[in-house]
Amino acid sequence: MKKIKEWMIHPTYIKRYQDGFPLITKDALISGVGPVNEGDIVHLVNQENKFIAKAYYGKQNKGIGWVLTTNRQMKLDAVFFLETIRKAINYRASFYNDNQTNAFRVFNGEGDGIGGVTIDYYAGYYLINWYSEGIYTYKKVIVQTLDQLVDFHAIYEKKRFQRKGEYIDDDDFVAGTRGEFPLIVKENGMHYAVDLNDGAMTGIFLDQRDVRKAIRDTYVEGKRVLNTFSYTGAFSVAASLGGAAQTTSVDLAKRSLPKTIEQFSVNGIDYEAENIHVMDVFDYFKYARRKKLSFDMVILDPPSFARSKKYTFSVAKDYTKLLKEALSVTTKGGMIVASTNNATLTMRKFKGMLAKGFQETKTSYRMLEEHSLPKDFRVHKHFARGNYLKVLIYQVN
Repeated sequence: MKKIKEWMIHPTYIKRYQDGFPLITKDALISGVGPVNEGDIVHLVNQENKFIAKAYYGKQNKGIGWVLTTNRQMKLDAVFFLETIRKAINYRASFYNDNQTNAFRVFNGEGDGIGGVTIDYYAGYYLINWYSEGIYTYKKVIVQTLDQLVDFHAIYEKKRFQRKGEYIDDDDFVAGTRGEFPLIVKENGMHYAVDLNDGAMTGIFLDQRDVRKAIRDTYVEGKRVLNTFSYTGAFSVAASLGGAAQTTSVDLAKRSLPKTIEQFSVNGIDYEAENIHVMDVFDYFKYARRKKLSFDMVILDPPSFARSKKYTFSVAKDYTKLLKEALSVTTKGGMIVASTNNATLTMRKFKGMLAKGFQETKTSYRMLEEHSLPKDFRVHKHFARGNYLKVLIYQVN
């Protein structure tokens, strides 16, 4: 394995790492990050050179490495990876046995013991996401481990360790037999088309599974639904299958049109009876007001940051404004589904931003449901930032 180096930890951070905090940041170090290579094993030590934890160096947008164990005797060898990934797979046994869902997360980074890497399952295909060159140096042992533990049609990968976690465009096939895409997966009985070898995204965000089910099963029968930042229209599909009177999907990306048509089609939904707009969401709100359109449910699931020719949108700065725009086209008694995947925004702060939007528009409201990551997206108990998803369903008056 890797040559071991030592990083001296600032006294104020020592207890945090002793308690199992997984992420290493530069401000936690007194010394270290000298001549060190991606993937090198490092020992975190105090000022008396006493061992605290064992980690690997892997620079990404969150930090510079991840703690793997507080046990000095633990060897970070093939057995370590085998046992760690085996436990993660066993934890998802109920998902493997669910005949209504065959797309889910198998390994969720630090939540399952190895930060910087995730593994998703899509109907017999596995997708590995690498978030640093450091963890990518362990590709061979992780792929071999999967080969030992599970049967698969193929393994694909996404290398996301360029600047700010950007995807490196490449042929993403790793092992097995190449798939024919789109692959149709099942989620709570709904169908979604995915492609594991077509750019950064697959066509569906698996972490919103419980929210899509709630929308379909509880809230949309006979309702007019507006799905903003709609990507491939997954929420629109759930709404339509839940009996919505009509859905409207809005996204600026040109490929959102054919992708949304595809998602409707694989579910036997007449896409021509639904509305799909390729345009900026804020421009659509203006259009809807001009045409006096209103909706019984508005779904807000923006990226943390987005830029168009006219607008720059940041969740941290602009979500209150986004909510106010949504309320302007929401019927009395209608619903807002407010979602963000911004890891730096706490649920408390997110609720505060929404409360401000309701207050400034003099809108009374009550919360119907609150969602965070589903069970398969296992979260590290000492790393709250890992539970990045926040979804709130409100009824407004």
